Amino acid sequence: MYQFSKRVFDIFFSLAWLIGFSPLLIVVAILVRLKLGSPILFIQERPGKDAKPFRMVKFRTMTDARDEAGNLLPDEVRLTAFGKFLRSTTLDEFPEMWNVLVGEMSVVGPRPLMMRYLPRYNSFQARRMEMKPGVTGLAQINGRNAISWDEKFALDVSYVDNSSFWLDLKIVVKTFFVVINRRNINSSKAATMEEFMGDTK
Repeated sequence: MYQFSKRVFDIFFSLAWLIGFSPLLIVVAILVRLKLGSPILFIQERPGKDAKPFRMVKFRTMTDARDEAGNLLPDEVRLTAFGKFLRSTTLDEFPEMWNVLVGEMSVVGPRPLMMRYLPRYNSFQARRMEMKPGVTGLAQINGRNAISWDEKFALDVSYVDNSSFWLDLKIVVKTFFVVINRRNINSSKAATMEEFMGDTK
């Protein structure tokens, strides 16, 4: 019953979000085009529920600056002041509501990470993919990118084990205040979150 109501909530929330924020989405799209060039959207394959791949959609926040050999420069170099603003306000993630609307993501759930991380998970960490990935989640309201991978995975699995409508509502409300205060956007070691290299225990 909860999974059905969760999907209904996802559809109505994402549809209302995309319609209500459509003027802002258009403005951001124009600014991305002017400041960062094409493409406007950053589309990347990520693992969804049960590790099934899907194409996650975000606004682009980095340039395509490369070194003399043609290799992309580090994220810290390619992430512009405008890109940092988009990330700090989470405006870059607004298009993900399309992924929610079509059923690839949920409003609340473990954040979708990189496909290359899949073989690095231990059995506990892999449990985060028992549910659809979310735009926000327990880890996002409890430290975001400033907590360790172990803490993040523990929160993700805790959500999988304890998910409910009321927990989702609590997470959505708390996310609003986290975004307003722009807390814990970056880790202390990288532009966003350092690479997950696998279980070290």
